[in-house]
Amino acid sequence: MNETNNNVKPWSREEFEEKLREKGKGYHIYHPFHVMMYEGKLTKEQLQSWVANRFYYQIAIPMKDGAILSNCPDVEVRKQWIVRITDHDGVGDAMGGIEAWIELGKAVGLTREQVTSLEMVSPGVRFAVDAYINFAKQRPWQESVCSSLTELFAPHIHQQRISSWPSMYPWIDETGLIYFKKRLTEARRDVEQGLDVTLNYFSTSREMQMKALDILQFKLNVLWVIADSIMLASSNITTEGREYMRQPVINFN
Repeated sequence: MNETNNNVKPWSREEFEEKLREKGKGYHIYHPFHVMMYEGKLTKEQLQSWVANRFYYQIAIPMKDGAILSNCPDVEVRKQWIVRITDHDGVGDAMGGIEAWIELGKAVGLTREQVTSLEMVSPGVRFAVDAYINFAKQRPWQESVCSSLTELFAPHIHQQRISSWPSMYPWIDETGLIYFKKRLTEARRDVEQGLDVTLNYFSTSREMQMKALDILQFKLNVLWVIADSIMLASSNITTEGREYMRQPVINFN
């Protein structure tokens, strides 16, 4: 029987949540580049490339959340969701996630200018991140909330970095790991709200539940493409005896 058939009974709330969590098998923690990172096999230059490229994703998060807010008529949801923007942008003198990521860049040997200029960001990363922002702008806010549920799998990867980097990459200044420490608690709080919205909105039918799984898969694909692009950007490839070096990114802004 086709599971998209409207006559198929929806999964229970518990079953649906389990289906969403099963998507974690495709989280980018299993990407070869991230596996190498966890095993301490990345060079300094490769880790710098990852930090510089991922900054483009970090600065996109408040824009994504702003798009969700602009599409959401529910006051109570907005009251909770807006905290995600201040988490990343910061409030007053309090350091937000964007500034914390810049500190991470400095900890791995990059300058603030190298990180914030976006000069090291690859075209593939730009394309994937921009696609995610456009999705949040164009789709119903509940779908954009659902796409954020990759946060279900994030605390584990943050803890991995906190635990393994000091021994795997002792040259990194540990004060730069504050971003990961902040997100350990923030991500768990965010998941609770995002999961509640998704389970409530998409549980009306099996078709809607399947749609939610497809949306979450889209976001997983975005993160995987980002990892693909960073791995390509920080590697030299030899094809038929010819070596292809990473080309510099030209910023037309």
